[in-house]
Amino acid sequence: MAGRGSATEYCALAQGRKLVRAIPGDRSLPKEKEHEPRREAKRDAHREAKHEAKHEPHRDAKHEAKQEPRAGGTPLPDAAAELPPLIRRQEVVAIALVGLLVIAVTTVLYFGKAFFLPVVMAFVVGTMLSPAASFLERYRIPRSVGAVLIVLAVGALGTFIVGLIAAPAMEWGSRLPELAARLKDKLHIFDRPLALWHELQTMLGGNADALPSLQLPKFEWVQPTLEFLSPTFTEFLLFFVTLVLFIASWKDLRRAMIMNFGDRVSRLRTLRILNEIEEHLGGYLLTVTMINAGVGIATGLICAVAGMPNPAGLGALAATLNYIPIIGPVAMFAVLVAVGLVAFPTLSGALVAPMLFTALTFFEGHFITPTIIGRRLALNALAVLLALAFWTWLWGPMGGFLSSPLLIVALILKEHLMPVESPQLPED
Repeated sequence: MAGRGSATEYCALAQGRKLVRAIPGDRSLPKEKEHEPRREAKRDAHREAKHEAKHEPHRDAKHEAKQEPRAGGTPLPDAAAELPPLIRRQEVVAIALVGLLVIAVTTVLYFGKAFFLPVVMAFVVGTMLSPAASFLERYRIPRSVGAVLIVLAVGALGTFIVGLIAAPAMEWGSRLPELAARLKDKLHIFDRPLALWHELQTMLGGNADALPSLQLPKFEWVQPTLEFLSPTFTEFLLFFVTLVLFIASWKDLRRAMIMNFGDRVSRLRTLRILNEIEEHLGGYLLTVTMINAGVGIATGLICAVAGMPNPAGLGALAATLNYIPIIGPVAMFAVLVAVGLVAFPTLSGALVAPMLFTALTFFEGHFITPTIIGRRLALNALAVLLALAFWTWLWGPMGGFLSSPLLIVALILKEHLMPVESPQLPED
């Protein structure tokens, strides 16, 4: 029997089967009792997991307390936690690239003024005048014909204003040496304050050989300055041709810019941007033109009441210069002071018109314009000043005229392309 049992075991092992030997004194356990140790082991593992989860925050707090620096300021050796940098390398690279792009674009615009200034001016003015062309289309006037009529009307109005300003300017320009001598004689009232100022400079170690009288600047700079500020015939031609073509083809350009995007969301956003730019620029031009016309009429009346020469030309000059924010009223005030000093024998009579003009511009700049334009556009005063300084430095007086419209376009693009979400305060 023993030999037979051993042979049976060897055969089972050779076939890969397990063989369980039953001893006569053993008893067979039921299946539930066989699985009972496994269930007990699972319950113990579950209890240990709950216990670990309950005590884990206390262990983390103790571990962090161990890693905190000592009272003396020396960190523990195992303190490996490091704060992330405030500015990452990718952000520095992005800021540097944006700065280089701005410098490159500014350089190109500065040296390409003869081309970019007429084109940008035509685009901005054309966007402002496009609602007028759409209005003429409602009366069955073709858009191309309406564009020509609008440009001719604007050119005629500009020629009329230039004629009002140019006639007295040419007359005064021919008498410039005589007027300069008369102005110098009137300015002798400032000799006493200048002498006191010269004595103070001498006491503080200044130049004792300086003349203590008011010296007028030489007039050699006038012609080069006018040549720099006034555009050439080629620039005028480029501006008017671009303006006519832009107004005539504005609807096609709008459609092309909108259909350039594939998805519906981008097309709707582009349509909203273009509609808002056209609406705001058109409203800005109409509103500012009406305000400036009122300023010009009021200035002409002030000059007529004060007895200033050629009040119509001075009123037209005030209306024209008022298109340039900040700089225009200051330049007009200087012109009125110079004209008043030449035209009137006393200083008090010469300052009547400039003082009344200052009160007028103060009322217009602080009450009328913010009340009318502020409801449509919220322009920050600092942003207006910086834009005015930048574009005037870049393109002269025409850049100063374009500063506010370009700022409006930039704000509309920022509002739609980079919307600002409502800020959330950090939790305590």
